[in-house]
Amino acid sequence: MPGFVASVEQQFTLWFGHSALLWGLVGGLVIAGMNMLGALLVFVWENPSQRALDGALGFAAGVMLSASFTSLILPGIALAGGNLFPVVVGFFAGVALLDRADAWVPHVHVAITGKQRLEGRGDDARVASVLLFIVAITLHNMPEGLAVGVGFGSAAINPGATVDGQSALGNAISLMLAIGIQNIPEGLAVSIAAINAGLGKRFYAAFAGIRAGLVEIPLALFGALAVSMAEPILPYAMGFAAGGMLFVISDEIMPETHARGNERIATLGTMVGVMLMLSLDVALG
Repeated sequence: MPGFVASVEQQFTLWFGHSALLWGLVGGLVIAGMNMLGALLVFVWENPSQRALDGALGFAAGVMLSASFTSLILPGIALAGGNLFPVVVGFFAGVALLDRADAWVPHVHVAITGKQRLEGRGDDARVASVLLFIVAITLHNMPEGLAVGVGFGSAAINPGATVDGQSALGNAISLMLAIGIQNIPEGLAVSIAAINAGLGKRFYAAFAGIRAGLVEIPLALFGALAVSMAEPILPYAMGFAAGGMLFVISDEIMPETHARGNERIATLGTMVGVMLMLSLDVALG
């Protein structure tokens, strides 16, 4: 396994050099691309049952939950020399930002459940509802893109750093893959949400799902660039990204998956997601 890990990291640096900015761009493109793949599934899986959708979202929550600790919080503490304080400060800053954003924009789960469809027939009402929907989904994807960028920025400025024997680059790649994998069911959910919210035909629904993932690219770039320019903020940034991800899990995804009697399948999906992320962490460590 160590030989495989070394090969993956060597191939990655052979293709993309050692630039934090390029690594962040690659990470953002990968996770946004997998979001797009999930969004386009609406064309082949036209009518997923609510049970299947809740299970898929539970899986996404499990991956994000595990990744928050194995790829952000624990590496952040290690980079701070064992000092918990910077990670805690960043963590609660991320929670506070997502909490305030959540108070400003209607919950994403209103669109996903379809309980409140567009009632106004006028163009102004429709445009306003679409804009609110786009902003809500954008906020939902922000911490994921930031987390990937921070991971690659950390690897670029600390190429020899290890956390429990795992290299910084291996940690960043596993985080990218994990968030990309969980973006597939999330992208499908966004496309279904667009339909349920009354946003029109399936083509537009798929487009809405693809667009929801695009915010992850500039945020991944920003995360990689910010930490590569200011190394001392790295533990704060990793805590910030983890806080945002855990807030989304607790405030949006879990209530959504437990709202219609599918708690068991959603919980099982979460367990599978946790173990997948742990397996990726071990395989690339």
